[in-house]
Formats: sequence, C-alpha cells, structure tokens
Amino acid sequence: MLRMTLMAGAALGGLAVATVFPSIPETTRSLVGLPVPPAVGAASARAAAEKGDGHNHAEGGEHAEGEEGHIEMTAEQIEAAGIRVASVGSGVLVSRDAVPGVLAASQDRQARVTARLGGIVAEVRKTLGDEVAQGEVLAVLESREVADAKGEFLAAIRTAVLAETTLARETRLWRQRISAEQEFLQARAAAEDARIKVDLGRARLAAFGLSETEIAALARQPATTLRRLELRAPIAGRITARNAVLGAAVAADAEVFSVADLSNLWVELTIPPRDVPMARQGQAVLITGDGEARVEGKIVFLSPVLDPETRSARAVAEIPNADGSWRAGGFVTAHLSTAEQPVDVLVPREAVQEVEGNKVVFVRNEEGFELREVALGREDANGYEVVFGLDAGTEIAVGNAFSLRAELSKSEAGHAH
Repeated sequence: MLRMTLMAGAALGGLAVATVFPSIPETTRSLVGLPVPPAVGAASARAAAEKGDGHNHAEGGEHAEGEEGHIEMTAEQIEAAGIRVASVGSGVLVSRDAVPGVLAASQDRQARVTARLGGIVAEVRKTLGDEVAQGEVLAVLESREVADAKGEFLAAIRTAVLAETTLARETRLWRQRISAEQEFLQARAAAEDARIKVDLGRARLAAFGLSETEIAALARQPATTLRRLELRAPIAGRITARNAVLGAAVAADAEVFSVADLSNLWVELTIPPRDVPMARQGQAVLITGDGEARVEGKIVFLSPVLDPETRSARAVAEIPNADGSWRAGGFVTAHLSTAEQPVDVLVPREAVQEVEGNKVVFVRNEEGFELREVALGREDANGYEVVFGLDAGTEIAVGNAFSLRAELSKSEAGHAH
C-alpha cells in the first residue's frame, strides 16, 4: 500500500513539474517517467524526415542541391555559352550630352564608275546591293571608239617592231661602213616615232579605263573582242547605285555604277552652341541607335566655322561597321563627353542584372559563378559605380551575363517541387 501511494505521488509530482517546466528535454522525461508531448515527437519526426528524405535530396536521395545563388559551370561550358569574364577595377564615369546624327557613307570610301566613252551596254554582271572586289568587272560596253583605239595601238606596236628591226640592221651596216649615215639616222628617227605612237596609244587606252594587264594582252585577243570595254570596280565595297540597262546606250562620262565601302560609316552631326566648346577633332564619341545598338566612334572633322544663324558647328564622326549592322541614312544619337569622374570600382552595364528586385552580379569561383548583391552609385552610358558588395580585382561575368540569370531562374524553378 505504501509503494502504491509513493508511485501515485511521484506521478502527480512529475505531471506538475512537466506542466510548470514544459521545456524539459525528451530524454529526461523518459528517465523520470514523464510523458513525451506530441508536438516534440512530431518535430523529431519532421527533423528525421528532412535529414534523410524529402525534396531536399540529401544523403540517400537522387541528387544534392547546391547552395542557393550558385551556378556550377565548367570552363568549357562558360566558353560555349559566350560568357565573358573579367576582373573589375577602377574607372572613369563620363557625363555626356546627346546630339542627333544621321549615318552616311564615308566620302573617303565611295567611288563613281563612269563610262569614259560612249557605247552600248553588252553585259551587266552586278546589280544593286552586290558585294564587289576591287577590279571586278561590273558591266561590259561595246564601243566603236574603243575598237578604233585598240586597233591603232596594235598597228603602232607592229610598226614599232618593224622600225626597231630596220634600225638594228641600219646600225649594223653603218658601223660596217656599208650604208650611209643618212640611212642610219632615218631609221633611228622612224623607230623613235614608232615608240612615241605606241606610248600615246597605251596612254589613250589607259584613259579609257584599261589596265596594264589588259593592254598587254590585246595582241593575243581575237579581233571580235576589240570593241568591248569592261567597267571595273575601283574599290571593294557594295553597289549602291546602278544605271546600266542591257542594250541601252551610254553617253561618255555618264555614271553607270556607284560603289561604297560600308565597313566604316560617317555620322553627320550638328553640334549645338552649348556643346561646341567641349567638342574637338579626334574626340571619342558614343553612338547609339535603335534598341541596344551602340558603338564607339571618333570625330574626324569639326568645322572651324559656325553656322551664322544657329551658331552650331558641323561635325563628322566615323564608326566601324564591319558586320553591316548600321545602315547609311539611319538616325542615331551621338553622346559627347562633357565631364569625367574617377571611381574605385566600375562595372559594365551588361554585368549588372536584376534578380527579385535586387541588383546583382555573378562572381566567378572554382565551381562556376555565385550570385552577389551589390549597391550601385553613379552611372553613365557604359557602366555603374559599385559602392558596396564588390572589391577591385574580383572576376565577374561582364558579357552575356543575362544567360546566367536565366540559368539561375531555370534552376530555381526545377527545385520548386
């Protein structure tokens, strides 16, 4: 009876203690015979489930999820994705003023193909927009005048050959005292005259547009080709104008084709009075077009004379256009630098991405990239100042970084079961 009374008292005491001190560990409760609360058992079950199974894919699961904000990529994968990595450092922010401009073909890289004499268009080998190499045949004219010029040149060559032969014979006979000096002098004068006619004929053909190679090959050509005159491209470029029509008559000095080298373009600018003091020849200028199109150019001409009415100055900037993405005649905006501000950490605009409303960059590490939130300060058309979150010398993705943002979004969506 006494033992039962003591056991009942101990149970009531333990229940009171458990009520007053609910945070007693589960092990201690078991030792003193206290019941384990259901909430504690449920938490233990959840912890066991999270440790060994569930969507976190820990040990025993299908795969282990990397730390949030990390993207695993090998060097080969980075190169294949076109991601450009560079170390960040100090730089200069440039304040700019916008000036409207118009793209135009460079006057230093244009050529007009004209007919040096009248004729009929016998062949047209190139049309508008075609790319041509220097010296390539654009069209063929048939002209009576060029036939006469070629015939006279060939006749002059034959006469010159005969005159040289006669001169050689008379020289030999005169030195042997067989012929008179008068005959030698006459032969020498005839040879000299023949050489002059050959030179005049060659110069005339060159004036018609024939090259030295074409002139040298005339003697080997059939007579039916003497009336043909080939119009060739004086420079490499693209056909921008064509006035040749098959069978049509072409007058002398008429423009038949226009060729322009569009690998470099001019930007015609009108600098307003407020920006004239800051513009100078040789100055770098940023050119922007539709969308994200942008390119660095240089002012190659700045008029020393202002417009008397607007007080503005005409300027010409030159930009590279090797891929043909810029088109002559299009409207662009030129950004002239007006002030410069040095900063400790400067990153390109393309390197900064937005993830969940935060400005971030992707830092290169041994496994690939990791997301790094940054605080931005001042900015210009090319980059941002980083005031917090990034040190100079850190390697980050500075080109095609948006693909990393897409990869991160895809990875997060795949794990959001």
